Amino acid sequence: MTKYNQLKAMLSITRASLRSLMRNPSAVVFNLVFPLIFIVVFGFISGGGFRMDIAIEEGSDMNNAVIKSLENIGTIKLIKDKPLNETYSELEKGRVDAIIGFKRNEKGVLLIDLKTTKASPERGNIFKMMLNEIIDKQNLAMTKSGLPEVPMTELKEEVVEGRKYKTIDFILPGQLGFSLLSAGVFGTAFIFISLRQTLVIKRFFATPIKKVFIILGESLSRLIFSMFSSVIIIVIGKYFFGFTLVNGFETFINMMILSILALIVFLGFGFVVSGIAKNESAVPPIANLITLPQFLLAGTFFPISNFPEWLQPVSRILPLTYLNEALRKISFEGASLFDVRYDILILLVWGIVIYALAVKVFKWEGD
Repeated sequence: MTKYNQLKAMLSITRASLRSLMRNPSAVVFNLVFPLIFIVVFGFISGGGFRMDIAIEEGSDMNNAVIKSLENIGTIKLIKDKPLNETYSELEKGRVDAIIGFKRNEKGVLLIDLKTTKASPERGNIFKMMLNEIIDKQNLAMTKSGLPEVPMTELKEEVVEGRKYKTIDFILPGQLGFSLLSAGVFGTAFIFISLRQTLVIKRFFATPIKKVFIILGESLSRLIFSMFSSVIIIVIGKYFFGFTLVNGFETFINMMILSILALIVFLGFGFVVSGIAKNESAVPPIANLITLPQFLLAGTFFPISNFPEWLQPVSRILPLTYLNEALRKISFEGASLFDVRYDILILLVWGIVIYALAVKVFKWEGD
């Protein structure tokens, strides 16, 4: 008697599930159309919400009127007490728009050392204009008060080389993360609810195929579909909007490996939802409780640093935050998978917790 081939049965399930996904409008919309719409919209926008991050050099003279004036400007965030080598690295990558240092010479003149970057030239120039206006007003006020016509503040500028950080370089990784999260949660939850209610799983049990191969077959179909969608998203971003793949094909491969790992974690969320939901109508509310906070708070559209300080710790809990940040580091900074090991570790911890919960709540048959 011929031994039943579990692998062949699993691949058959994968093929059937993949055909079903390709014919499912909601799967195509959530995995490909929505992310592409956002990428196209933001690809034609040169900038989003306007705010400048300005780092202050260590050891600067903080007791001066220029800093006080800068602190009163709502669009400027002053970053203090950060090591110079760290802020210089952030400046080269465009994460910080400028670095300023304050010192006084023997005549009491405040010397300002301004460093801007070619990675963020527009904001650097705007900040320089604002800074010059503050300096000119203060020097004019000193002159009118009858003091000697010696400038009380002088500005020296240095422009640092850096790769220009475009809007698409921030938006595309966030949309890729959103696509993977949607595929893992909605796709998995709906399919297993449907398989239970239509008694397909019960029919599977009448065959020699093992449970684990049923799950692997369904998961593999989602993996193939999502990776196909990811390739399209990255290619369109690269060739139509200039998305940065700093090391070319190597960067692309690292992004794909990270995407596969993240999707495996997000599939666990889908198993949890399918275990909790009683029927298909209960899936969207439960799934949205998982996906919506991550979509809004995980740095998909805006940097987490733009959020109120009390909200940022919440963002730092979410697994999508670490996927988005790791994808951005790999694509723009040329980081390797080892360089983003901390982000990967957080994703793995989430995976362990979620799959442990999925085992407890997952059901093979309907109530």
